[in-house]
Amino acid sequence: MPDTQAATQDLLAARRPHRADARRNFDALLAAARAAFTESGTDVSLEDIAKRAGVGIGTLYRNFPTREDLVECVYIDEVDGLSRAAADVASREPWEALSAWLERFVDYVATKHALLSALNKGSETMVAARGALYAAGNPILARAQEAGEVRADTSIQDLMMLVLAVTNGTFVDDAQRARVLAMALDGIRIRD
Repeated sequence: MPDTQAATQDLLAARRPHRADARRNFDALLAAARAAFTESGTDVSLEDIAKRAGVGIGTLYRNFPTREDLVECVYIDEVDGLSRAAADVASREPWEALSAWLERFVDYVATKHALLSALNKGSETMVAARGALYAAGNPILARAQEAGEVRADTSIQDLMMLVLAVTNGTFVDDAQRARVLAMALDGIRIRD
């Protein structure tokens, strides 16, 4: 898992400022943008994001020259969180680790549709982020397969498609989404 975390952290490291005060502003902007995008979508005013972060609009543009730069950095930071989540659950029993990580992944995707739709899916950043997610999930999947708990013909790409299928629906509430995910996971699980 450390290599996965390093890959996603490297995506942000190139953009994160070196001075401590500038790093704090960068991180405050990411947090403010994440909250604003979740609440209002990616078309939210950049001035509102800067204000929420407690910085001026010039600081926002110095760190993120375009809206797409900001959206990509928020996404990369989220991917890093998903990679860390994979490392956090890795010590659990194989099936529990896989299902816990996929639940975290589904929760993330369900709240980030606007963010994902605003990204260029073929960009270098997106390709690297997708690779980091695959690298984070694949060891957990392989461990569950080796334990005989997941169908051998299930690939990490299959799991990503499963997550997308579950999150593309419109659900009554989070409980319904969780039930649908549980049903989908039953389709890949081997039971004695």
